[in-house]
Order: sequence, then C-alpha cells, then structure tokens
Amino acid sequence: MTMHQPLAGGGRRRGGPVLAVCCLSLLITALDTTAVNVALPAVGHDLHASVSGLQWTVDGYTLAVAAFMMLAGSTADRIGRRRVFQAGLALFTAGSLACSLAPTLGWLIAFRVAQGLGASMLNPVALSIITHAFPDPRERARAIGLWGTTVSLSVAAGPVVGGLLVASAGWRSIFWINLPIGVAALLLTAVLVPESRAAATRRPDPVGQVLVVTILTSLIFAIIEGSRQGCGSTPVIGLFVLSAVALAALPGYERRREQPLVDPVFFRSIPFTGAFVIAVTAFLVLSGFLFLDTLYLQQVRGYSALHAGLLTVPMAVGIALASPLSGRLTAARGPRPPLVAAGLLIAAAALTLTMLTPTTPWPVLLAAYLLLGAGFGLVNTPITSTAMAGMPRARAGVSAAITTTGRQVGNNLGVAVLGSIVAARTRTPGHAGFTAASHPGWWTLAAGGLLIAALGLAITTRRATWVAARIPADRVTAPDTAPRARGGAQA
Repeated sequence: MTMHQPLAGGGRRRGGPVLAVCCLSLLITALDTTAVNVALPAVGHDLHASVSGLQWTVDGYTLAVAAFMMLAGSTADRIGRRRVFQAGLALFTAGSLACSLAPTLGWLIAFRVAQGLGASMLNPVALSIITHAFPDPRERARAIGLWGTTVSLSVAAGPVVGGLLVASAGWRSIFWINLPIGVAALLLTAVLVPESRAAATRRPDPVGQVLVVTILTSLIFAIIEGSRQGCGSTPVIGLFVLSAVALAALPGYERRREQPLVDPVFFRSIPFTGAFVIAVTAFLVLSGFLFLDTLYLQQVRGYSALHAGLLTVPMAVGIALASPLSGRLTAARGPRPPLVAAGLLIAAAALTLTMLTPTTPWPVLLAAYLLLGAGFGLVNTPITSTAMAGMPRARAGVSAAITTTGRQVGNNLGVAVLGSIVAARTRTPGHAGFTAASHPGWWTLAAGGLLIAALGLAITTRRATWVAARIPADRVTAPDTAPRARGGAQA
C-alpha cells in the first residue's frame, strides 16, 4: 500500500471522524477570533483599555497565529502532524484558561499571544491532515469544502455567541467555552487521528522564521502605534523601515536554501499568489468590519453586547446561505464566479456604510450586514481550492500554512488599519465624531471588495492555470506520494 492509497472499504469512513475532529479544532479558533470583538467594550471598561489596547487584545492573538503558522506547518510535515496538532490544542486550551483569569490588560494580551501560538499549530495542520485523510480527489474536495464552510460558520457565529456569553456571564466567559471543547478535541485526536508526515524530512529554517516574525510584528506595531505617536515619528518610521528591509531580504535568502520556510517559487504561480492576496483582503475586510461595527453598535448606538451580537444575525444568515452555494459553484464552474460575486457583494455592503451616521436606519444596516455575510460566505472555499490546486501533497502543510497565514495577516491588518484610521481621525468627541471618522474605513473596505472581484477574474485565466501546473515540478523532488514500505507513516 502506498502512503496515501485509500484503504479497502473506502477512505470516507476512515476520513469522516478525522474531518470532524479537525473541524472541531477549527470551530474554537475561528469562533474565538470574532467573539472577542463583541467583548471589546466590556474589556475596555473593566481593564481601562484605550483603543490601541483593544487593538492589541485582538491583534496579539492573530499576530502570533500569522507569525508562526508556517513554522507549524513545516514542523508538522517533518515530525508528525498529529503530534503538532495535539501540542497546539493543549497550548490553546491552557491559553484560554489563562485569558479568563487575566488580572490586567497587559496579562490578557500576553495570554492572547500564548493562545495564538497554540492556534498557529491547528488550522494549517488540520487542513494538511484532511488532505492526507482523503486520498480520492473528489472526496478531498468535498472535505475541504466542509472545512471552508466551518470557517465561515464559525466566524459568523462568533458575534452572536460572544454577545450571549458577555451578557450572561461577563467577557471572561468567552474563553471558558474553549476549555471543554479543547479537552474533548485533544482526547478525540489521540483516538481517531492517525499520525502522518512528509516522506522527505525538511530541515528547520530559523533565519526565515525570524524574518517572517520581524516583517509582521514591526508592521503591525507601526500601524497601531502610528495612530498614537504619528506616522512621522522616528520610532514608527523605524518600524516601517525594519519591516520593509525584512520583506526585501526574505525571498533572496529563501531562494538560496534547498528547503526554505517560505518557498518563493510558490509565488510564481498566479493562482496561488492571487489566492493569498484575496485571503489577506477578505479577512482584512471582515476583521475591520467587526471591529468598527462593534464599537459603533455599543458605543454610538448604546446597545449591549448581546444586542450587538444579535444584530449581526443577518451577516450570519448570509454566510450560512452562501457557504454551501460557494462549494457547489466552485465544484461546477471553478473559482471565478464565487470570487467575483463575493468581491462585488462585499463592495456593495461597504459602500452602503460609507454614509454612516448615529441614526442610520436599521433596514440599511441590516441590508449591509446581509450583503457582507453573503460575500464572505462565497469567498472561503475558492480561496482554499485555488491555493491548493497544483501543489503536491508533500508540501500540503506549508502550502496550507501560507494560505491560512494570509487569512491571519488580513485579520491583523483589518484591526490595525481600521482602528488606527478611526483613532487618528476622531478629533470631535461624541457619537458624530466616531461615525465621521469611520467613513474612510468603509471606503477602504469597499476598495477591498473590488480588489477581490478583479483578482477573481485575473487568477482564473487559462494562462494562470497553466503556469500554476508547472510550479511544483520545478521545485519538489521527493513528493510523499512515492511508494513506501509497509510500516511507514500513514495518513
């Protein structure tokens, strides 16, 4: 039996429980990302946090996920996917417990970083486990579609679940919900998930990892602190320069390595690069929207966390309706129709909010939420399918990690950029000052939607697909689809 050959009797029965465990881990990490947004006003009140403090409450988590996700993916391919997955579950669960007990804002941010380190070992490794658990391409496509739907539904449910928890038991309860789910997922992983690893072991790349951390950390610090100190201040300029230098150095260094952490060759693929940019943009839009909308509903309109969460139900409905439709569209017609439609719907939603006032009618707001949800629901499955197409399963951990890193980079940038826009422009105290300051943010999100639509057209041409098909053969010399002796690591 080869390493990835389906077992007799069908791989679906074997892969189904594995898919369920992976989706369970994804549920708590994605839910945690959006649920915390609803709790931000309560956190700010209890821990005396400024806008930048609230930004770090969100970005401390997503920055850790984005910075270490590629390391987790390559490490899982090397030492074992189940082993890394279990370590991530344990750290995420322990970090959640610590967050629920945090006495000050500084400790909360530190524990959120620990949570993020655990989460960085879950999402890309889970997708890699799924890829290897379903050797049949059609079954694998359906499994990835269900995985993408779980992402969308978890994100959609976050504000509602967060509002319910904050209203009933306070903001700390948002982290309590992770504890039983995390423990259950940890136990089920030990029982149901088989160990697997790439046939060709990959050496660590510490220099590449340091460069990735430097790029992301210095950039997010510069954006958030720029709203307080001014973008022309020496420390902020220095951070922007440091990020740019690290970004310029990364591809040159990685090209000289036989086994790089971030393979620059991947980015010669137009579909892969386009999918990465779309992932960044889509999640920038989502996280930026949730950050602004939470502050608007609770601080401007005066609603409780519960009411603010319930008011986003139209967004959840849009995601729930569009996510399965996106899977069917992608399977039947390819990624172009759902990507273009997603971009146009997101742009329409953001444009609806560019004239936001403290008294904007509810039908206008609810229509915008529905449009945004539908757009976001359409975008996840084609991102994953486009990015993974043409990549060998030997590199599944790294390629999945790069794409998922794009999502987390978008989460970071959405909160950092949109929060900084509002903080820098809120000169007039009161509700009118906040809503006026948010207008450039909504225009930014509308531009993001149009970019998604344009890239959806550009990355799905015949030439783009042809170029992508040539990339893996140029680089990978020892794919783990090669026959192996019985007793080797099996997926």
